[in-house]
Amino acid sequence: MNVEVRATKTAAEQALSSAYEGVRAKLPGKGALASLRDNAFKRFDAAGLPHRRVEEWKYTDLRRLMPEAFPLAAPPDAAAKARAKDAGTIFAALDCRRLVFADGAFVPELSDLTAENGLTITSMAEALVKGDALVAAHVGKVFETDDAAVALNTAMMGDGAVIHVAAGAELKRPIHLVFASASEAPSASFTRSLIVVDKGAKAIIAESHDGGIAQVNCALELVIGDGAQVDYFKTINTRGLHVGSLLLHVGAKATFNTFALNSNAALVRNQGFFRFAGEGTHGAIRGVNLLRGKEHVDTTLLIEHAAGHCDSREQFKSVLDDQSHNVFQGKIVVKPHAQKTDTKMMTRALLLSDEAEADNKPELEIFADDVVCGHGATSGALDPGLKFYLMSRGIDDKQAEALLIQAFIGETVEEIAHEGFRKALMDAALSWLEARA
Repeated sequence: MNVEVRATKTAAEQALSSAYEGVRAKLPGKGALASLRDNAFKRFDAAGLPHRRVEEWKYTDLRRLMPEAFPLAAPPDAAAKARAKDAGTIFAALDCRRLVFADGAFVPELSDLTAENGLTITSMAEALVKGDALVAAHVGKVFETDDAAVALNTAMMGDGAVIHVAAGAELKRPIHLVFASASEAPSASFTRSLIVVDKGAKAIIAESHDGGIAQVNCALELVIGDGAQVDYFKTINTRGLHVGSLLLHVGAKATFNTFALNSNAALVRNQGFFRFAGEGTHGAIRGVNLLRGKEHVDTTLLIEHAAGHCDSREQFKSVLDDQSHNVFQGKIVVKPHAQKTDTKMMTRALLLSDEAEADNKPELEIFADDVVCGHGATSGALDPGLKFYLMSRGIDDKQAEALLIQAFIGETVEEIAHEGFRKALMDAALSWLEARA
């Protein structure tokens, strides 16, 4: 007799099941979208919260780290909107078009919706209700994955941004998506955004997440057309749980640059699913993590080179103090027909404490024979010789450490082409260093 063995659901998993059943009929979208949600939730329900026996989640056991599921966030009240108004200050000095979301809900009165040729902006909730053609064509299809966190987001997605940049358009200002966890009570939000940049267009997109104790599961699907260029920046400054997924499809002869900064972030999992689908495409994927206390940041990437003559560069730097924990998992897959691929991945961790932990796991899967591919990982402490040299010149202990840390992360930050974003991100890193002193 065969007996089927089922894992016992945790309290959080039971709460998520109850939450979905309770809001399923109220979630925006019908027909094919409702089926998409149901199928996604079935996948999540079968797998449960990701745990250490799932290889991609080995170092971030969400089943253990998330003992309870917070209730879904209520529509933001006046107080929450007031708090959301002050969020996203890291890019305050830049002239950006701000689109503000409070507890996962779009707040049009705080957002800049002025018209611009070649640009269309809609809230995801509105697009889902109307059956928007762009949403129907792309949501859930940009990069198909069996990841449980993405499945849960697909099932529960409520609001977000839908942005369309028409062919040949060059946006006058960067678009800044501001997500604020503004409720004073613990809550959960599931946002889904879609950005489609058509052939030959250019856009700069920034995304910031600020707030207190909240459970955030967000996903962004980004489609970049042939010959287009997109620069994408993401920052996280929150004391709650943040699981963010970027699902990317890039066409031919396109350029994609991205940079992520995590500082003052309690528990973060940033995961990317990238496909370079057209020939002659360039990609630069970089980030800096600044951790202290018991903060935990996990960056996990799957980069698929599905076409030839493409190049990509992945570079991540992490600074760890106290009992913090940094995880980097990067897998590059080169498909059989992706000849002439040129890709390099490097992750470096600087440990300022004997109790800090860095887990680095770069991987290559190469199925083509005419490629240049490489990866590397290092972990270590500050160079005592360099520190002694600075102190011998009259610089005190903390200042010497700060200068060395600044030089360490500066190598990555300086690769940002846009002067305004480069300065804003470096200023945020320096603020972290000053707080440490």
